[in-house]
Amino acid sequence: MRNYKELLIWKKGMEIWLLSYKLTKSLPKEERFGLVSQINRASSSIPANIAEGSSRKSQKDYARFIQIALGSAFELETFFIGIIRLNLLRKDHVEEVLQLITDEQKMLSGFLKKLGS
Repeated sequence: MRNYKELLIWKKGMEIWLLSYKLTKSLPKEERFGLVSQINRASSSIPANIAEGSSRKSQKDYARFIQIALGSAFELETFFIGIIRLNLLRKDHVEEVLQLITDEQKMLSGFLKKLGS
């Protein structure tokens, strides 16, 4: 078993999740069961899948969970791009989380290469 809490990808994933959650508080109430729910699921999926994957015995299983985390990062990025395009939040309010997501995508991709998948 690996100590996922020491991984930078997990730490950044947690930061993305917490910031995403805070940003959803500023979205219109009518989005609570739609967009807000989707964002909260996608953002929490990033560190959760990194943690779950760390418990797997094989590199192949571990890599599969990292791939899921990466997919969630791209999904989350798409939601925030949509939020900007729909003018639900100002771009300058979303830029920080978008940068964190981009960094996380790069790190997860590099980690996958390291795992050999």
